[in-house]
Amino acid sequence: MSDPGLIVRIAAKGDGVTADGRHVPMSAPGDRLRGDGGLDYGPHHASPPCVHYPLCGGCQLQHLDEESLADYVRGRVAGALVGQGIEGVNVLPAILSAPQTRRRAALRVARFGKKTALGFSSEGSHRIVDLSMCAVLHSALFALVEPLRALLGDMVGERRAAHVKLTLADQGVDVLIEGVEADGLAAAERLSAFASDHRLARLSIDDGTGIQTRHEPEPLTMTFGGVAVPMPPYAFLQATADGEAALVNAVRPALDGAGVWADLFCGLGTFALSLGAGKRVYAAEAARDLVMALKGAANRAQAQLFADHRDLFRRPLTTQEANRFDAILLDPPRAGAREQAIQLASATVPAIAYVSCNPSSFARDAKMLIEGGYTLETVQPVGQFRWSTHVELAAIFRRA
Repeated sequence: MSDPGLIVRIAAKGDGVTADGRHVPMSAPGDRLRGDGGLDYGPHHASPPCVHYPLCGGCQLQHLDEESLADYVRGRVAGALVGQGIEGVNVLPAILSAPQTRRRAALRVARFGKKTALGFSSEGSHRIVDLSMCAVLHSALFALVEPLRALLGDMVGERRAAHVKLTLADQGVDVLIEGVEADGLAAAERLSAFASDHRLARLSIDDGTGIQTRHEPEPLTMTFGGVAVPMPPYAFLQATADGEAALVNAVRPALDGAGVWADLFCGLGTFALSLGAGKRVYAAEAARDLVMALKGAANRAQAQLFADHRDLFRRPLTTQEANRFDAILLDPPRAGAREQAIQLASATVPAIAYVSCNPSSFARDAKMLIEGGYTLETVQPVGQFRWSTHVELAAIFRRA
């Protein structure tokens, strides 16, 4: 008879689940829930590497060892598919990003009397965990935490939170500060000196009236497939370089044999440029600034890429338009691509690659494609947001 207190799996939100269905926070597979409510740790319970865990909302799963963390990421994807009645799919072992490789992050900053706190919020609250270390941020980003705390101490209103958004680009760190005012010569000089002293690639502020760039020695870019693309402040970027590479490699088989293909929800061209060499690519995106940046970069590189400003939620590619391509790639936001999947389900395009940051919306869309006659060939789970419950994946569908 199985032990009813044994932790047998990790639920979607990170709690351990016992054999008899009880949810237990901060538990790992193989732990045992005692009658007094305490835990006896099993072989998969790890010592969290960060002193702020579990108060900091940046991580939920530092108490899992590597094996259990990978199993959790894979299980989230497989479970979402089963929830839609999709079984027998080749869900590959998860690929996890390494610690201290996160190259994009949004932090909160607030002042309480003489103390200024800068960090992630606690999960489910507005409390800011003042970071003294971080096990996920790239060292180039974390190196700016203490200097930014000192800079912003008297720029943030009492008990009013502002935001600091950090991105590691080709030229270095891009900093966008939201919710502060920096009017006047003294403030301008202070920001300029800070940016120069810390060798920032760019420093921008947004006081609520729009983004103002205060320091940018040379145009900021992000390179994909050897093509440098101008990057707007805090534009979408895959969270880690190795996570991006994992997703690109996972969808490559669907696009290698395609002479002409479409990249939908293309952003700055992560996939269109990384996988588009020698091919004709149609790239569609709703954000105008991203489309213009991609279009200019593609033109300078003489790539065979047509960038189109198109809202794919309101105006998805029709079935007839989709049939012009040898393959189609989708990388939608968390809501998924329901409207586009409806059109693709009746298309004849031979291959569809789908990159997702939400296993649930992906599984919903996958069900429509499968019911339309596509076969879900492979699914690659990717854990870019290490130790968090945020899971990504890349999948390939083939028309039978």
